Amino acid sequence: MNPQPYIPGFKPADAGPLSRFLPALEDGVVSGWLSHLAPPFDAARPSGALQGKSGSWLLDPFGFSPKLALEAARSGFRVLVTANNPITRFLLEIFADPPPESEFTAALADLGAVKKGDERLELHLQSLYLTQCEKCESQTHARAFLWRRGEDAPYAKIYDCKHCGDAGERVATDADRENAKRIAATDALHRTRLFERVAPLKDEDRIYAEEAIEHYLPRPLYAIGTILNRLDGMTLPTLRKRALTALLLLAFDAGNTLWAHPAGRPRPKQLSTPNQFREENLWTMLERGVGLFAGSGSPVPFEAWPRKIPETGGIVIYEGRLKDLAHEVKREIPITAVVSSIPRPNQAFWTLSALWAGWLWGREAVEPYKIALRRRRYDWAWNATALYAMFSHLNELLADGVPVFGIMPEPEAPFMTSALTAAQAAGFVLESVALRTEHDPAQVLWKSGSKPTPAPLEIETIRKGAREFLSARGEPAGYLHVHTAGLIALAQSNALKQDGDEWDVAMRKTQNAMEEALKGGKEFAHYSSGEAVDTGMWGPATARRLQRRSAQDESLSDKVEAAVVTYLQKNPEAIYLEVEGELNKQFPGLMTPSKGLIYAVLNSYADKDGGIWTLRREDYAAARRDEMQKVFDLIEEIGKRLDYKSKQEGRILTWFEQGGSARKFYVLASALIHRALERADEQTVIVIPGGRAALAAYKQERDPSLKESLKKHRLVKYRALRGLLELPILTRETFEEQIVSDPVEKAVGQMMMF
Repeated sequence: MNPQPYIPGFKPADAGPLSRFLPALEDGVVSGWLSHLAPPFDAARPSGALQGKSGSWLLDPFGFSPKLALEAARSGFRVLVTANNPITRFLLEIFADPPPESEFTAALADLGAVKKGDERLELHLQSLYLTQCEKCESQTHARAFLWRRGEDAPYAKIYDCKHCGDAGERVATDADRENAKRIAATDALHRTRLFERVAPLKDEDRIYAEEAIEHYLPRPLYAIGTILNRLDGMTLPTLRKRALTALLLLAFDAGNTLWAHPAGRPRPKQLSTPNQFREENLWTMLERGVGLFAGSGSPVPFEAWPRKIPETGGIVIYEGRLKDLAHEVKREIPITAVVSSIPRPNQAFWTLSALWAGWLWGREAVEPYKIALRRRRYDWAWNATALYAMFSHLNELLADGVPVFGIMPEPEAPFMTSALTAAQAAGFVLESVALRTEHDPAQVLWKSGSKPTPAPLEIETIRKGAREFLSARGEPAGYLHVHTAGLIALAQSNALKQDGDEWDVAMRKTQNAMEEALKGGKEFAHYSSGEAVDTGMWGPATARRLQRRSAQDESLSDKVEAAVVTYLQKNPEAIYLEVEGELNKQFPGLMTPSKGLIYAVLNSYADKDGGIWTLRREDYAAARRDEMQKVFDLIEEIGKRLDYKSKQEGRILTWFEQGGSARKFYVLASALIHRALERADEQTVIVIPGGRAALAAYKQERDPSLKESLKKHRLVKYRALRGLLELPILTRETFEEQIVSDPVEKAVGQMMMF
């Protein structure tokens, strides 16, 4: 296997419409991978395949991320997307060709002007959220009410009073509670009407729609039902109706009880109401949504299958399942590559999608997607089974050797196991897994091929993979990285799944083998306060850790530090993305350094002016050599005052008395502390510049083995030693006291991303 560099995005995942359910993908990752999609990839394609990028066809078989397909299309590719979920399909269409902002504004104005009795709908819906300002006692609109699960009235409210400026969270009044109960009194009627839009009275799936709607309070449900009833009677131009439909999706999402307060569980996977939650003002949410869709980027040509799109790029949406498309694609479209976000179970979004589709487009829209209403539990064995079916259909329509770039948001060990196992069982060959942290999407590269003959699952295969990974890393790693290293080893041996094993059995076997490989024996050290294998960090056992021989065995953090400094010396003015891109090339696959580590090194060595990082003058090699020599001279002078003789050998200066060593000083210009520890004994003091203190502290926080080792040694800053010469009275006792008076601590606000 050839590990590929992790592709960083140039812009974080945005908080756009329905972002808490959609994959959190950074801008630039897909286009970054596609920029390298040219011969030799295309050279291996069958005759008739398009060479290069222009007009080439990509396939997104999961259709889980509208953002991904749009970025690929804007990179000049034609993208075929299978989109079985009517909500993600609509989002893809609206993002590809958003109506102008004026249409969103006009759509909301048209809706607000519709009458509810003698009252404008906008005023009527806003009146549902009227509350009294605690300070000036004027009537104002609440932005949200706060509830406790199981109670029949809100306990607090959030508002911004336009009369006196009072704002924030305040206790709900009796009037607020009575208003909520008054609306709840007619709740059954409005729920029944909304059930009917999804499933009729005698439909066997109606019970599932009723369970889903239980996650809506009476007030938002009344507002949604009232809006939909008025919408049915409105005649709007097509463009304006699309704009209003998009805004309604925001209201549907804002109206459910999955919004924890204080903010927590930001990406819900289950339909589960938190103990405390927010009830948003739905009209306010509609107003906020006007700019969200209109600002979604440049338009992209899109059509429904089988209509044509320009060779310059665009999107073709297939409204169905991949298996129904397979033979048509193989016959008509030469797929150059596959790029997709690999879906993970999300009962909340899939169930709500079926509900929302019925509200917007009626029962017919729900019918192909009703399975999402019926299924209440999605486990990892189910996920592996579903992924295997998709990967099998995908492999049928691809020629051998077609690259498949899969992005896995929110990676965790069972998700990684299910995806890698399903893909291999379907005939895909694992080429690379690039992983930054457990908070960042994993990037997986496969190639289509033939189904392998399974080999036996052997625990030693996992141990060997974990051992080689940890040896190369030179420091402990989180369980996800170690687990993935074991999975890669099993994939290379074709041992992820045995013939005849059901998916739940295969998943369980793999997990049991992982636990036995790590916990059975004395080869690995577990740094954790808990016993579970997936907690804390894992590293080589102490005896093996001390067997390092060369710079190749240095810790990842030390190697990253050296690489950053080398890059800045060669490139005096650099932006962060340039530094990160170079480091990811040097440390590909599972070795990808975190943003936190890179920033910790940059902050230690460089100054930032705007977006430009420049190596500090004092950190150029010549300046640091001079500074180190001054420190050696300083230590020797202190030794004389304490009646010690001194001798320097390389980076180590030793104090002697009566023929034996009394104290050793290992002087560093860097924070490469692992290097010093290789030659340190109990007498050794490790001396570092003050500018390295925060970096050294950061390394200890991310590396429990380093923190443990440093308990046996003093870590002292240059400035602490300089201060000793200024003391009027310096004794051996006061020396010991003074060198611990300026401890090495992490910087305030240090980004702690491991």
